[in-house]
Amino acid sequence: MVHSPAGKAPLSCYIRTLNEERRIADVVRAALRVADEVIVVDSGSTDRTLELAVAEGARIVDQPFLGQGFQKRVGEDAARHDWLLDLDADEVVPPALADEIAALFAQGEPSGPVYALPMIICPPDGPAWEGFSISWRNKLYDRRRLRMPEHRRYDQLELPADVAPQRMANPIHHFAFRDIANLVAKMNGSSTRGAEGSKRKGRAVLALRILFGMPAYMLQHVVMRGRWRGGLYGVAVGTVLAWGRWLRDVKMYELHRREQWHRRNPPK
Repeated sequence: MVHSPAGKAPLSCYIRTLNEERRIADVVRAALRVADEVIVVDSGSTDRTLELAVAEGARIVDQPFLGQGFQKRVGEDAARHDWLLDLDADEVVPPALADEIAALFAQGEPSGPVYALPMIICPPDGPAWEGFSISWRNKLYDRRRLRMPEHRRYDQLELPADVAPQRMANPIHHFAFRDIANLVAKMNGSSTRGAEGSKRKGRAVLALRILFGMPAYMLQHVVMRGRWRGGLYGVAVGTVLAWGRWLRDVKMYELHRREQWHRRNPPK
C-alpha cells in the first residue's frame, strides 16, 4: 500500500468531468479533506472546470469520452492508491463523512472491500434533505477486489454474490440539479440511456406501464422515498423523477415500434 502524507488516508478519489465549473472546486476541496489525491478525468471541458480543479489541488487526466463505465476505469487506472473514492462532479464530502472515512484507515487498511455511502439531495435553494430521500451508493472500494464495469452506459459496481457492502453512517451531499429545468433535462437524458441500455421489456408490459405506471412511480418517488417531507418543492422534484421513470418506459416502447416499422419497411 502506498503511504500518504500525515492526515491523509491512502485513498485516491476520481471524478469525471465535462464543463462542471459550477461545483468542481467545492467537490475537489472537500474530497481532499480525506483523500491523498484527487484525479479529474476530463472529456473536453471548455469552461473553467480544469482551471478551478487544478487550483484546488486536483490532477488532470485528459480523456475523450469512452462511455460511462470505461471513463471510470480510466480514473481507476490513473490512481496512486488501491483504495478509491468514486465521486461525480456534483457530490461533496462533508467534514463528518471525511472524518468517518479517515477513521477507517486509522489502523491500516479497512476490512472492506467496499463501503456504501448514504447520499442525500441538496436542493439548489434550501437545506440538505437530511433523513429522507436517501440513496445508497457503493463508492468507496478496493480496486484489487472490484472494478467498474467496462460498459458505455452502466457505471456502478457490480458486486459478486459473496460480497456485501458495509454501510457508512454519514451522508454525502448531492447537488443533483440547478433548478427544475435542469432536472427535467437530466431525466430526459437518463431515460434515453436507460431505455437503450436496459434489458428490453415486452410491448404488453410497457403498454400497461405507460397507461397505469405513473401513479405507482409517484408513490415510490414522492411518498415512499419521503420527498414529500421537502414540502411542495419536494413533491415537485419527486414528480419529475417519477416522470423520468415513466419516460423510460415510453422510450423503450418507442424502440419496439421503430424496430417493427423497419422490419415491415426494410430499406430498398
